[in-house]
Amino acid sequence: MPETQRGEVWLVDLGLAAKVRPCLVLTVPAAEQDRALITVVAHTTSPRGSRFEVAIAMRFLRPGVFDAQNLVTIPRAKLLRKLGVLSPTQLAAVEAVVRTWVGCAALCLCRGRTGG
Repeated sequence: MPETQRGEVWLVDLGLAAKVRPCLVLTVPAAEQDRALITVVAHTTSPRGSRFEVAIAMRFLRPGVFDAQNLVTIPRAKLLRKLGVLSPTQLAAVEAVVRTWVGCAALCLCRGRTGG
């Protein structure tokens, strides 16, 4: 199965209704004992102007947005091919909107810190 890293954009088979589309990997790499699943945010070329959309311009993407309302957890087997990688700044922009969508915008998600 393909290895993935946070911030990578892959072409993903999301099924008949959702089509094959670019998706941004949000999850950390899974260990051997973990399920072979990843969570992605889908890219769409049909934006609606929602506050949960993030426009990222990359040479490997058609003009469009990553839609935080379209988070999907899928088997890694659905990954078709790696398209590219977002910069840390671009990834942070998508992460901020995803945190807002799932209601975690106020949480400190710093590395190595569990809160308290």
